[in-house]
Amino acid sequence: MHPILSIAIKAARRAGSVINRATLDGAILDVRSKNTNDFVTQVDKGAEEAAIGVIRSAYPDHAILAEESGENLGGKRADYRWIIDPLDGTTNFIHGFPQYCVSIGIEHRGALAHAVVYDPGKNELFTASKGRGAFLNDRRLRVTRCQKLADALVGTGFPFKELSRVDPYLRQLRTVMSSCAGVRRAGSAALDLAYVAAGRLDAFWEMGLSPWDMAAGALLIQEAGGLVGDLKGEQSFLNSGDVAAATPKVFPQLLHALAA
Repeated sequence: MHPILSIAIKAARRAGSVINRATLDGAILDVRSKNTNDFVTQVDKGAEEAAIGVIRSAYPDHAILAEESGENLGGKRADYRWIIDPLDGTTNFIHGFPQYCVSIGIEHRGALAHAVVYDPGKNELFTASKGRGAFLNDRRLRVTRCQKLADALVGTGFPFKELSRVDPYLRQLRTVMSSCAGVRRAGSAALDLAYVAAGRLDAFWEMGLSPWDMAAGALLIQEAGGLVGDLKGEQSFLNSGDVAAATPKVFPQLLHALAA
């Protein structure tokens, strides 16, 4: 295992312990609104501080982009950038809906190199390194062999941060619903992407995401044999915030349905 991935796992588990401790202790949450339908709690902040503490101890000169604290450029010539969501699925967490995770993606010179998605409630650890495959708790992952969108179980997320895009999203949803075996919306994009890599979903799409929602999950899917892109199939999803992912055969069919 690459030493950077080992530190990423340690950081994700440290953040996960903060989340689990708050859950087990029945902590009274201080819920604050960052934007419309976008919330943060003291648990998000505590989990992020815990993860960054682990990373900074090992790699003090690496750059960090984290959801709650913003971007820390690290060293002036940092080749590595850590992209962190300490608690993806905060609204689920607030309501006790058990679908949330810690997401850590690491870029090397602008390219995704390592990924960790950790579900602390289920103790499921998804990991990947570029060219070395994707794993769930040390079990090798592969996307499903699904070849037709008509047979696919598709995950999605509502554009809750960009309500102006609800109408085009609903047109996409209507088309995909009529073209696939089923659509699921669980509320944690990072975990949904990990589920595509693990074969629990055949495809996924969402609009209006942030880099920390997608970075780790995208590499997991690529290393599990799937395809990831923006809604046109290009590689600009970390910048645009719009992402589609699927098995190789389903991917072009999903893009066609989303463009309809």
